[in-house]
Amino acid sequence: MSTIRSLTQDWSFNQVGGGQGTKNTEWLAASQFPTTVHVELLKAKRIPDPFLGLNEWEVQWVGESDWAFKNAFDVSAKELVTANTDLVFDGLDTFASVKLNGHKILDTENQFIAYRVPVKQYLKQGANELVITFSSAFLKGRELEKAHGKFHLWNGDSSRLHVRKAQYNYGWDWGPVLMTIGPWKPISLHTYNIRFTDLDVRSKVSEALDVKVTVDLTLSEKTSGSISVVLRNAQGYVIHTENGLQCDSGSARAEFHFSPGELELWYPVGYGKQPLYTIEATVSDSQGNALDMKTQKVSFRRVRVVQEPLVDQEGLTFLFEVNNVKIFCGGSNWIPADSFLTTLTPGKYRAWLQLLVDGNQNMVRVWGGGIYEYDIFYDVCDVLVWQDFMFGCGQYPAYESFLKLVEVEAEQNVKRLRHHPSVVIFAGNNEDYQIAESLSIVDYSDETSDFRKTQFPARYIYERTLPSIVEKFCDVHYHRGSPYSAPGKVTTDKTLGDLHQWNVWHGSQESWHNWDVLAGRFVSEFGMEGYPNTRTVDYWLAGDRSERYPQSRVNNNHNKADGFERRLELYLVENFKHAFDMDSYVYYTQVMQAETLASAYRLWRRNWRGKGREYTAGALVWQINDCWPTTSWAIVDYFLRPKPAYFTIARELRPYTVGMTRKEKKTFANDVSAAQFAIATILEVWGTNSTLSEKTVKLEVTCFDLHSSWTAQFTKDVVLAPNSSTELYSGDLPGQPVRTKHSELPRVIIVSARLLDASGAVLGRYSNWPEPFKFIKFPPIKDLGLTVETGSDGDSVELSTQKPIKGIVLDVEGEDVKWSDQAIDLVPGDPQIVKAVGLKGREAKVRFLGDGTA
Repeated sequence: MSTIRSLTQDWSFNQVGGGQGTKNTEWLAASQFPTTVHVELLKAKRIPDPFLGLNEWEVQWVGESDWAFKNAFDVSAKELVTANTDLVFDGLDTFASVKLNGHKILDTENQFIAYRVPVKQYLKQGANELVITFSSAFLKGRELEKAHGKFHLWNGDSSRLHVRKAQYNYGWDWGPVLMTIGPWKPISLHTYNIRFTDLDVRSKVSEALDVKVTVDLTLSEKTSGSISVVLRNAQGYVIHTENGLQCDSGSARAEFHFSPGELELWYPVGYGKQPLYTIEATVSDSQGNALDMKTQKVSFRRVRVVQEPLVDQEGLTFLFEVNNVKIFCGGSNWIPADSFLTTLTPGKYRAWLQLLVDGNQNMVRVWGGGIYEYDIFYDVCDVLVWQDFMFGCGQYPAYESFLKLVEVEAEQNVKRLRHHPSVVIFAGNNEDYQIAESLSIVDYSDETSDFRKTQFPARYIYERTLPSIVEKFCDVHYHRGSPYSAPGKVTTDKTLGDLHQWNVWHGSQESWHNWDVLAGRFVSEFGMEGYPNTRTVDYWLAGDRSERYPQSRVNNNHNKADGFERRLELYLVENFKHAFDMDSYVYYTQVMQAETLASAYRLWRRNWRGKGREYTAGALVWQINDCWPTTSWAIVDYFLRPKPAYFTIARELRPYTVGMTRKEKKTFANDVSAAQFAIATILEVWGTNSTLSEKTVKLEVTCFDLHSSWTAQFTKDVVLAPNSSTELYSGDLPGQPVRTKHSELPRVIIVSARLLDASGAVLGRYSNWPEPFKFIKFPPIKDLGLTVETGSDGDSVELSTQKPIKGIVLDVEGEDVKWSDQAIDLVPGDPQIVKAVGLKGREAKVRFLGDGTA
């Protein structure tokens, strides 16, 4: 049998030629493996923590230096007997030269490629020495740029476009400049006589949901032996076996067929189970001795990207269908969860992905400026995955040596990811077509050229190279980019394909109340910034109280977005009366982010109106996570502390939700006078239901006057259509008089809507307040009747009030708490209980609009 031995022990590293990191002949023991240089220098206390203060700029020399890693490992006589011995490098970051016992065996130039090198001729019994010398990717990139030309980009240094390395390392509008370097993935010694070089499992699930499975196996050489293939279910029981497959050609195929219901199909979370089957393939010699075995986890599902005409709007749908079920995709964009990838553990990946599930999300987009994620990410992912290829915000080249790297990278990663049931789409790039449009260098009327000699050479990659590789090696849908509308159309076409809607925050800086008119068929990026938890702010301030104000130099360094001061203040001053102390600024930006993002999901779920009217089929917020402690668009900070927006989004993605808008309708008395008019306030109410069955519920709508005891309520029994939104009410806002002058101020009426099931349980709730909030004169705190009581279990808080309260955010002195909800709107007669794991009986603090701080 073949054996694989990981080389994880006895590694050391050195700064080539000596310098700030090590002396010339000094080798420091690596604390872990795999690893990268910053991680090791930090543990050895040779550099300050780049996540604190301004230390990012104290470590720039690391990425512009050369480094070496070496390892001594023993090889046994038994290992040398086998016909083949390979060294396998799963990932080297990025430009490396590898020597084994003084013999050069490999040069690398792509972080995303695994390398396999036959080394039997260089090995010896006993001690062997492996030395990997890494050259600065930044300096190599500058050399490549001089040789091949300077191209346009957004974010980072332009030389990154020539380097097949995680692009965010060069700095982004949410991340630091930290040019990692080193052996970032495992290295192993593989001994074998014969091995499987490919195991390609494809399943075709028909509309009737029967399953045809093909297993294509490829060997490293021809053999007179045979192959057996076993399919096991999630419980480990054998479902099907094929024995005696001949492989004298070096390959073999097994085919299975299952009738509908014989196999459990895979569904994304919220729609069904996620069963994982196992394919086991064994190659044996003519005497029946096993030579190699390979296993692969697989699942079976029918996935389509549906682009069909709509009943009453222009364009086409852009939606995902799984096992004949059309799915509204509510989810997030994912960036690498750390600037130093080797510090990420399986446990941390599980925690991040659990946050997606707990937040009622069903899709995550792996963004094209990071990495093709570690296997553990996809192994535990129960939501749909939109997978970008690693090209982001740039006018990438397409010269021959670059193309060859891309081809190998694409083939390897498509093969690695294709069997994961969660991966439902490959997209060619992130925003590269938008770069080309901004430069006026793309001719969409041309679909037939080679493109490599144009000013947009990477079109060749996105429209020739990548689609051909995806088609050859998997059955996953290919999309030319994100955003991308359709051939011949600009990326901003809201009626086709996917859309990055950045006219809130960037672009025309629209009001967040305009999300409904800013909608696209599938909004794969949109966002709003918000500060993280104050504990995270204090972490990067590292005890420097003199920097603890929003405009400080250190706080500025921990927000990488261009013009963030103007944009934050634009949206704050338009909507809130706010304060500028650090704790208040954190609170107000968080509530602003929570309101902005919840509004988008609420309005876009309304656009999911049933068959032929799937006007918006997805919303993926930018972004779920951070790669370092910072202020960004993330809804969960670097330390996995959810911001209030995480919870408001989770509420909007529950199976049943209720939404409302209030809009003023101005009618003039005639077509001459501008002074004679009437302003009526129109309330609209709708519900959503993501389940596949209609739901009978009671709609309860209660109106409150913030400045009096007046209330009004109506209820009605309604039926929520399955997998759709349903309009429930449209009419005058109760209690709001028609106004005939702009000087007549509207009453401050808060509308609370709830969906109740037959038992009275609350399935969904939402409170609609008059906006902008800055015009509201909030009642004195003593008149609110707010109670905040710690539950008898010590790990919950009950909230109740006698007047409506907007934007409650809970906190506690000392150690942080895991809250079940935040940014809560509270109304009389509807107390809410918030779970608070880790509260341990402590008293909760509250912030809310009108709490006296502004």
